[in-house]
Amino acid sequence: MEYIYAAMLLHKAGKGITEDTVKSVLSAAGVSVDEARVKALVAALESVNIEEAIKKAATAVSVAAAPAAAGGAPAAEEKKEEKKKEDDKKAEEAAAAGLGALFG
Repeated sequence: MEYIYAAMLLHKAGKGITEDTVKSVLSAAGVSVDEARVKALVAALESVNIEEAIKKAATAVSVAAAPAAAGGAPAAEEKKEEKKKEDDKKAEEAAAAGLGALFG
């Protein structure tokens, strides 16, 4: 994921996304650089219009969020909270069972 972040940072800064610039960003962040992954990233992004991809992603998120923001939200929230409580309880029980194996 850090490779994508490096490319996005370079794009936002108006710099070219090249092997050298990606390596520089990753090295500055303290990430050990994998040459093959850098080459694959740069090659994959050569034909991509990053601005257009960002706009499409933002549109897809807003379209998906619109129906959820429409009516029926209070009932849905109550169901989510109830389900979350049940899921939390099940997770706690599973964790306790797993810990028992350590001492059994």
